[in-house]
Amino acid sequence: MSESVPRSIEVGTGASARRIAVRVRDGAAPALFWLGGFKSDMGGTKAVALDEWAAAQGRACVRFDYSGHGESGGDFTASTIGRWLEESAAVFEAFVKGPAVLIGSSMGGWLALLLAQALRQRGATNPGLPLPWGEVGARSVPGEGVRTIERQRPPHPTPLLPSGRSRPSSRAMGERERAGGRATASANTGSVSGLVLIAPAVDFTEELMWKRFPDEVKQQIETQGFWQRPSQYSEAPYPITRDLIEEGRKHLLLGGLIETGCPVRILQGVKDPDVPWQHAVELSSRLARDDVVLTLVKDGDHRLSRPEDIERLIAAVAEF
Repeated sequence: MSESVPRSIEVGTGASARRIAVRVRDGAAPALFWLGGFKSDMGGTKAVALDEWAAAQGRACVRFDYSGHGESGGDFTASTIGRWLEESAAVFEAFVKGPAVLIGSSMGGWLALLLAQALRQRGATNPGLPLPWGEVGARSVPGEGVRTIERQRPPHPTPLLPSGRSRPSSRAMGERERAGGRATASANTGSVSGLVLIAPAVDFTEELMWKRFPDEVKQQIETQGFWQRPSQYSEAPYPITRDLIEEGRKHLLLGGLIETGCPVRILQGVKDPDVPWQHAVELSSRLARDDVVLTLVKDGDHRLSRPEDIERLIAAVAEF
């Protein structure tokens, strides 16, 4: 059984440089690629449970903390969806060398969809090309893990039109990839074989925050640049910045078709106070051209971290 090895990469240059903590477990494909939630970290219940399952199954697993989260460096108040997406892409490019299942929780569900679209835009016919925005690659630095080099990026990758091609079932796709990977993907280039999303908070900065904030909160954000939002998950409030809201508008997905090019599994608690179950239904409707299964957990909350929730999560991941 392989060990989960702590690594790190550096994303950005100059004043924007930040060290991103990563834990990598070697193993068979498809790898598990974990994207955590807002103010969460890779030591959470779901992330650790998935890593333990991967170890037992001999599967590869990659976890990391966004800047301003957990073991990573960087200032949380300076972070945006674009910066966290840039870091997600950098970690994926550095540590995923074959097919992978993107597993996103809450905000991580949004980032997983954005990352899948960026990888799809890069195109399976050009697997050696870098992502169309953000990082252009990574290089090893003795004693420092992997260092990435930043590149200017467009504000938002343009979603591709649906190809119209039929695709195999998720299980058949997983078996094919275990046997040797997708025929169109390079063995040394990461690709996405499926997505598993837990209470996906897609477009949350706009739909679940800004549109629901009272006028006085909006005014404070606009004039002071931030608002300290109370949280039931922490004694300290969460700073919601104007940059987080405004930059998030570059990455909104719910206004049109979301074409991922792979099967999607969604787990959503009906009693979730943060991401209403109707939000997951709306997302599912935007994924209508893909193989999508939405599971509503009647007594489930936002975290879905109970033993029975973990069982559902692992069952969804095991499809790939």
